[in-house]
Amino acid sequence: MIHQSVATATGAVFPAQAREKFSASYPETPHKLAHALGQHPLLELEALAQMAESLPEKSIEFNRGDLPIGVDGKPGATGLSIGETIRTIETANSWAVLKNIEQVPAYADLLHDLLAEIEAPIRERTGKMLRRQGFIFVSSANAVTPYHFDPEHNILLQLRGTKEMTVFPAGDARFAPDELHETYQTGGPRELRWNDDFIADGETFRLAPGDAIYVPVMAPHFVRNMDNVSLSLSITWRSEWSFAEGDARAFNHLLRSLGLRPAAPKRWPGQNRAKSLTWRVLRRVPGIS
Repeated sequence: MIHQSVATATGAVFPAQAREKFSASYPETPHKLAHALGQHPLLELEALAQMAESLPEKSIEFNRGDLPIGVDGKPGATGLSIGETIRTIETANSWAVLKNIEQVPAYADLLHDLLAEIEAPIRERTGKMLRRQGFIFVSSANAVTPYHFDPEHNILLQLRGTKEMTVFPAGDARFAPDELHETYQTGGPRELRWNDDFIADGETFRLAPGDAIYVPVMAPHFVRNMDNVSLSLSITWRSEWSFAEGDARAFNHLLRSLGLRPAAPKRWPGQNRAKSLTWRVLRRVPGIS
């Protein structure tokens, strides 16, 4: 595949107003942004199917799309291959994610071009952009991505179809208990327990092509597609702050296993250096991590 620059006639995919809004809101406030990525040959369904078929098994996840908001463990498979799922997404009743698309050079260029446009305020607030990764979501009409959280700073660009993402406050134990955060940081799943009472406290963002949304680190959310096929691109990065928060959670898991009740890590701009540094030392000890 040949890389095609994502620059538009104005020189940027994220217009000036979007970049200003991102700068004012990063890193703790979810918000909508505009983008001008539009159609791109690397993001056509056939190109994505071919790319998916070249990825290692650990980099693809796909399952039924007709799911509830809350699930217990990983959803079931559909019986289709990943290539078949993408090529027949209009009728497959499926949800698929292609992980770490930066493994493919052309997609790595696409990812880095987009992240370069917003790098300045990120470096200013949370430091160097670490572990830059890209994820592509291909979903059938009315598919649901169940309630979960992610460890990355994330901007999701909607490219085709319409979806609604409902986001809940990051760091609030009511929506994602500390114990579940800790389990995730020590190898557990990221799916969360859903309670219908939560919905009144969520903020729902409707995303159509040309819209994007920034989701803070570990902010619980779920996604509902509307009545058409949806295609989205997530561009993500980690920061030293996000790694420290995760390491502090892992250390808390150890403390909790000893019968203690540790305080939750601080949200940005608070730091979690003591717990994170302690965990980074301890996890080198055999039998600890």
